This record gives sequence, C-alpha cells and structure tokens, in this order.
Amino acid sequence: MATSSHRRSRRPDRRTGRRVPVVTVVAVAAVALLVSLVVAFRPGGGGDDGARAVEPAAGAAAHGTPTASPAATASPTSSPSPSPSSSPSPKSSKASGSPSPTGTGPATPSAAKPAAPAARTASGTASSAGRIRPGRTYTGVATAYDIGDGNGACSFGPTSDVMTAAMNTADYDTSEACGAYVSVRAASGASVTVRITNECPAPCAAGQIDLSQQAFAKLAPLVTGRIPITWSLLSPATSETISIRYKTGSSPYWCGIQAIGHRNPLARLEVRTSAGWTRLARTGYNYFLSEHGAGCGSPIRLTDVYGEQLTVEGIAVRANVVQPTRLQFARH
Repeated sequence: MATSSHRRSRRPDRRTGRRVPVVTVVAVAAVALLVSLVVAFRPGGGGDDGARAVEPAAGAAAHGTPTASPAATASPTSSPSPSPSSSPSPKSSKASGSPSPTGTGPATPSAAKPAAPAARTASGTASSAGRIRPGRTYTGVATAYDIGDGNGACSFGPTSDVMTAAMNTADYDTSEACGAYVSVRAASGASVTVRITNECPAPCAAGQIDLSQQAFAKLAPLVTGRIPITWSLLSPATSETISIRYKTGSSPYWCGIQAIGHRNPLARLEVRTSAGWTRLARTGYNYFLSEHGAGCGSPIRLTDVYGEQLTVEGIAVRANVVQPTRLQFARH
C-alpha cells in the first residue's frame, strides 16, 4: 500500500508538471516576442546597433575630412608632406610626387617629358647640339694670354682681330667651338664679345675662357689675373659670308675640308657621294677629313648648331686656297 500510495501521490504532480510549464513557456515566449518586435522596430534599433553606430564615424573620417581625402592629397597645390593628423595613402603620395630641391628637375618620368621640347628649341635639333648650346648661360672663370699673331688650334690662320679667345678643352668639344661668338660678362657688369679661335688645354677647367689680353682688359685690369664670369653663345650681325678651304695635301683621293666665317658654330659637314650625303669626321684642328677621297670636290653640306643646312656647290679641290661662297647661316 505504501508503494501504491506513493505512486498515486506522484501522478497528480506529473499532470500538474505537464500543464503548468507549457502555459508558462507560452506566456514567456509571447512576452519575449513582443519585446523583440518593439526593440526591432524602434528608431535606430536592432541587434547590431553598435556596429551601425561605428560606420558613420569611420565614413566621416575617410571622406568628410578634406586633409584625409585622396583627392585633396593628390591636388597639385597641396603640400607633399602629410599633415600630422593623417598619413596619405600610397596612391595619394604617388600622385603628388616629390619635387626637386630647385623646382626645375622632373619629379617623375612623366614630368621629364616637357623638358625634351625645351632642349630642341634651344639647339634646333638634338643631333646638332654640342656642349655649347644656344639659349644657355655658362659659368666659369676668365684668364688672359698673349694671342701673338692670332692663329690658334682652330687653324683659321693669323688675324688682326684681337677680340678673340681660347676655349677650355671640354667646351672646345673637338673644335666645335671654333668660330663661335660668345658674350662674356664679369661680376662687375662689364662685358665683351669674343670669337673662339684657340683651345685652352689643362689646367683650364670646364667653363673657363682664356681671353686675349685686350679682351680681358675690357672686364678687369690685367693684374687681376683671374675673375669669375658668365658667358653665352651669340649669333651676331655680320656682312661676312662663309668660305671653304681644302687642307694642304688635299686631292681627289684624300682631303681635309674647313669652313671659315660662319656666323654660328658648325655642327657637322657632309659631302655628297654615290651613297648619298656622307658625314665627315671632325678633327681637333678644325678640319673634316675624307680619308679615302669620298666626296672630295663634290657638293658640301654644312649644318649649324640651330639645325640650319646650307649646300655649297662648285668648290674645286684647291689645297690651302680660301674659296668664298655667297652663303651664310641665319641670325638668331
């Protein structure tokens, strides 16, 4: 009986346990659902409320602040240095570049492109440009020497013109400086125009010009000995025309050709051969050689440092005779 009573006493409990928890669970679930709906549909609500609150702040920092905007960093007027509060992205830094110290050198390969047309404007054609180029100013020092009869490494021969000078070996450039007119200016403001007829070997340095004593005296007393200068190429007015001279020993089988009296420095000399125009090698003594006689006595084409070309015809091979033409390069 005790066992039976025990079992009977537990049955009502099991029935009660089945009914009461079901009602409670349903009630709790209904309340929870109601609460969830209220929370979900209230303004700004949701289970990811914290993440949504961060997103606007991050967006404002990346796009709303001008100093952090990629467009602002890449602007040509912006400073290449990043502000203390932000670091430019690699894209922004690449776009803005890093300027050269002087502002004249290219910062990137694309910036160097405008520098090529400027060189052609100064020299006419890139292939004609030597060390001394039109439109440029060079710095150096001036010294003085006794020019004697005026002859020099350019092989022009004696001259009564005392406003001449010897160019340092680097700027002499295998005689390309021969015949060039240059304006030399001292720090005092005094200036003189001289014609290059000679070469000044070492210890003359690049930029240095060894002036005739008469020319140096126009800038400073001879006792000064050495003064800083700037100089540049000129294309002066002249009534002189170009002459051609064949070197001593020239013949139809070997010849050396020289141009004299050209207003602008001579960049190259060519002769017409069966293969067309042939460029002759230039010597340090200012003659162009045809070692095997090709083109000796044929038409000659002259090109100056500005790229202008003149064709000389009817010049026979007459050794050491100055033969005038009616041609002259244009003034610049």
